Amino acid sequence: MTSSDRTKGVPSRRRVIKGALAAGLAAPFVLRISPALAAYPDHPIKIVVANTPGGPSDITARMMAGWMQEVMGGSVFVENRGGAGGNIGYGYAARSEPDGHTILLTTSAYVVNPSLYKSIPYDPFKDFVPICEPVVTPHVFAVKADLPAKTMKEFVALVKANPDKFNVSTPPIGTTPQLQAEVLKLREGIQKMATVVFNGGGDAVKAVLAGTVQLNSGTLAPALPQIQAGTLKALAQTGPSRFVGLPDVPTMTEQGYKDFVFDTYCALLAPAKVPHEIVAKLEKVCLDILAKPENKQKLITAGFDVTAKDAKGHAERIATEIPKFKKIIADAGIPQL
Repeated sequence: MTSSDRTKGVPSRRRVIKGALAAGLAAPFVLRISPALAAYPDHPIKIVVANTPGGPSDITARMMAGWMQEVMGGSVFVENRGGAGGNIGYGYAARSEPDGHTILLTTSAYVVNPSLYKSIPYDPFKDFVPICEPVVTPHVFAVKADLPAKTMKEFVALVKANPDKFNVSTPPIGTTPQLQAEVLKLREGIQKMATVVFNGGGDAVKAVLAGTVQLNSGTLAPALPQIQAGTLKALAQTGPSRFVGLPDVPTMTEQGYKDFVFDTYCALLAPAKVPHEIVAKLEKVCLDILAKPENKQKLITAGFDVTAKDAKGHAERIATEIPKFKKIIADAGIPQL
């Protein structure tokens, strides 16, 4: 047997040392992350929604919870903690055990509240880390079907003729639908139209159906079934373009309202001290869910645009929109709460 034959298939000394070093370096890393991942989740995962049931955050959370439960096993459930413009839920989630079993489903109020309130129970940059951004929901101005107005300009004319007989329902103070209602009032000089604030978008829609308010400024998701059923009439959308599910309803821009663009995102966040590997696992699970065509279609049917942004993408939105809404609030002259 030649020397070449004897050494054929036998790793060289350099390869052995290289492999040993790699194993030695890798082993502590595996040991470090495996306890957290191996046991996760070892009890039900709670998605905190900082609004009452029926609004876009609640709808999104319940759809995501069902899909996450199918993929991850175990129980995934939603807990509504509405109030104070979302601050009650945000503060509760920020103080929860950072083990990945309590996560937060937030809306655009998360980036609005730092400028709207004198004091908030969370730091938007330090207390949470993004998991992903599943969807954005367009906004809509809607009225009861029998109201004699087909456009926003026609509605404004009715208000100016009888300012004491009209009011507008919105989700909590500081939500983007509430801000767009205030911007509309300022632009059109109809500040006498009272704003009636509700704890959630679903409740704000119900008020129009009950006839206690005349206009709803809200997200599309809770209003869409009523618009499709013909009990509500959409006067305008406030997104940058028409939503695919409402192709016949013009945007505010199309109706002559320059730069009148508002929408509401929904995002999943985790308390800041949740282990990175658990956050990464949740991010992957959620993005895989959102990549499925059948899930996308269900979200679109419910009134959402599927953005499916990863953690980095949503972090960039947070950094951009906090100063953006600070300027909107200042320009509109909305006092801090």
